[in-house]
Amino acid sequence: MAVTRGPGLAGALLVGVTYAKALAFSLEKPLIAVNHLEGHIHAVLLEERQRGHRDFDFPVLALVVSGGHTHLYLAEQKTKAAGWRYTNVGRTRDDAAGEAYDKVAKLLGLGYPGGPIIDRLARHGDPHAVKFTPAQIKGKDRNAPEDADRRFFAFSFSGIKTAVLRHIEINNMRKDCDERQGKLAHIQKPTEEDVLAQCDRKTLDLIASFQRAVVEDLVGKTLKAAEHFHAATLFVTGGVAANSELRARFEQQAAQRGVRAYFPSRPLSTDNAAMIAAAAYPKFLAKDFADPEFSAEAGLALR
Repeated sequence: MAVTRGPGLAGALLVGVTYAKALAFSLEKPLIAVNHLEGHIHAVLLEERQRGHRDFDFPVLALVVSGGHTHLYLAEQKTKAAGWRYTNVGRTRDDAAGEAYDKVAKLLGLGYPGGPIIDRLARHGDPHAVKFTPAQIKGKDRNAPEDADRRFFAFSFSGIKTAVLRHIEINNMRKDCDERQGKLAHIQKPTEEDVLAQCDRKTLDLIASFQRAVVEDLVGKTLKAAEHFHAATLFVTGGVAANSELRARFEQQAAQRGVRAYFPSRPLSTDNAAMIAAAAYPKFLAKDFADPEFSAEAGLALR
């Protein structure tokens, strides 16, 4: 049996860990504790192995990008039985990319979750209509490795969220956003057409420009990291990996640099049980079972 130990919200993790411990005890089965972020990485491995692709060129650079995380990991396989080893080489300083999508969608009255609807609406707007300035990141990240020879790639998405807010205020769009939110609240399951009918050209252009800026930041820094660390393979995973523009940009630009990019299917991009089982399997083969006294860790690091 396997359960997510962290990272994540402490309350939710404790519920899962407590239930898994009780179930494992009652069934007299060993329990495996899994890092949630490694689960996202193994979602890619799971499907590629089902396709018969079992060997990857190392090192692998993995971008885990979701509502709660934006991390870059350099991954190496210790042995086929012992699993993988991870080094964190990049992270967000503030909001995760998926969190920025959700907050911008809320500002615009589009509902929750924000990622899917912004992705669908972005194709109807001009991605160059609003000029967003790339995030200016200063100072050393306190969580960056001490190794001076190892470059650390930082992301930041709180600034673009503020820029969207200012654009709404400067262009007197607040009333329209509130009205849109009210109208959509009366529709049980709004379709893309329902939402599109409530969006004017200014809103669609803002949405498209926001998505372009976020995707360019993610793709640009990830490919720079791939070049810096001489990565031969790229994994892009997590909820935001379902974004159509992000996938298209990575596939095009990674191929131009000779890097092979892999993604999970859209159903396995978001949190799911299959990815946790996939990450647990190498631990099962190595008999790496959890201590009965282990607990949830909201800030669990991936190593």
